[in-house]
Parts: sequence; C-alpha cells; structure tokens
Amino acid sequence: MSNVAPANPLEMLAYNISRLITDGEIVYVGTGLPMVGGMLAKKTHAQNITMVYESGGQDPIEGDMPWSVGCPFTFRKSPMSMEMALSFGQCAIGYVDIAFQGGAQIDMYGNVNTSVIGSYENLKSILPGSGGGNDIGSLTEQSVLVGLQTPDRFPEKVDFITTPGYLDGGDSRAKAGLLGGPTAVVTQVGVYDFDPVSKRMRIKALNPGMTVEIAQACTGFELLVPDKVEFVEPPSDEVLAILRNNVDPRRVFTKMPGT
Repeated sequence: MSNVAPANPLEMLAYNISRLITDGEIVYVGTGLPMVGGMLAKKTHAQNITMVYESGGQDPIEGDMPWSVGCPFTFRKSPMSMEMALSFGQCAIGYVDIAFQGGAQIDMYGNVNTSVIGSYENLKSILPGSGGGNDIGSLTEQSVLVGLQTPDRFPEKVDFITTPGYLDGGDSRAKAGLLGGPTAVVTQVGVYDFDPVSKRMRIKALNPGMTVEIAQACTGFELLVPDKVEFVEPPSDEVLAILRNNVDPRRVFTKMPGT
C-alpha cells in the first residue's frame, strides 16, 4: 500500500492536462495550471515538447515554477523571445499543436467568457477581457478549456462570448468561418469532450471518487453522458513525486486553499 498522499483536486487537474499532451507537440500555455500540466508532461512522458508561453517565451530552460506567463522564468535562455502579439500569430499560422485556456464562465458549447459577469446594463463584475483567449480559441485547431467546475462557472449560456467555442452548437462554428474548436474541457471533476454532431459538452472520463451525479451537480446545464463512463487512472507515486518535488515544489498553483 502506498504511503504517498493521493492527488488533491488541483493536482489531478494538472495531471489531466499533462495527459492530453503528446510528445513532440508545440504546446501553448497560459498562467496557472496549464503551466503546471505542461511542465509535468515535459518531465514525464513528453520530453520533446516545445513550450510556448503566452507572453512570448519560447521553450526556456527548465527552472523554477513561473508565477505567470510574464515571469522571467518563461524567458530564461529561450532560443527565441517574441512579443505577445507574435506569439498569438503562431496560432494563426499553424505553429501550435495544442493550446490551453481558462475562463470565468464556460458554457455547454464551449464558449468562454472572460469579459463581464451579468449584462452591460446590470454589471456584477468586470473581468480582464480577452487577452489572447480569442486568438487561441479562434485560430487553433486543438484548444483545451480549463476551469474549476461549479454551476455558476459552467452555465447553460455564458453572459458574454469572449472566446467562441461551438457558438450555438451544430455547424454554427464552421458557418462562422472558424477552424477546429475546443477538443476537451479539464476540471477538478474530470475530463469532458463535445458530441461530434450537437457539439454539446459530454463526460469523457471522471476523476477517482467522482460520479455522474457529482459532475451534474457541479454544472449549470445537462451534461451528455456516454453509455459507459470511463474513469481517469490516478497518477503513480512516481508522477506525484515529480509534480510535488520538481514541478511545483512551492505549491504555487497546486496548494489547496486552507491547507
């Protein structure tokens, strides 16, 4: 029996991000758990990926966990350092294989809101805005959405579409002239994908200890459920040791509040 503490929800989220990354890919990451997942992948099963940070750092040498994409660690001895706008341009010309982004709200069709909560006539919160989110969501063929899953953060319809997912479902994204679309959603509950016809979010695999009922309780719309629900294989002791000791030893992004 293992003496290693099981992964907490934030560690599972980072681990699931890492599992979506294939060796040799160009991986576009933003601040937070996408950085953790990318670095974990590079230290485990995908040593040959190229990490592209939103602020323009290109594949820096391995070092301490950056506090954001603007941290000097994301530029340290990079073979190339670009302006942020040019790093977005990499998405446009196809030099990004997989990109990760978060949002304050993610709806049933994978539309993302990072602009406002409420309406412009009845504002509840003003958020940072698009940053590079619209570029990533509109120009990459494989984008992955990352977020903490609660009913208010996963509503049936976002208050404002900052980054388009599958818009109104079906072929509405293709009719808008946009490439690809989100391929997965990663949360503390599990991993989701989108039905190929309706483009509605559906359960792909749940984390250990989770159930369909828990997933639905954390969601503000009806999730699609496959005939057979898969479960994520928990990270090995070796992977957890790498995550805790080599990737995020100061627990910048993987420490649970109150612990």
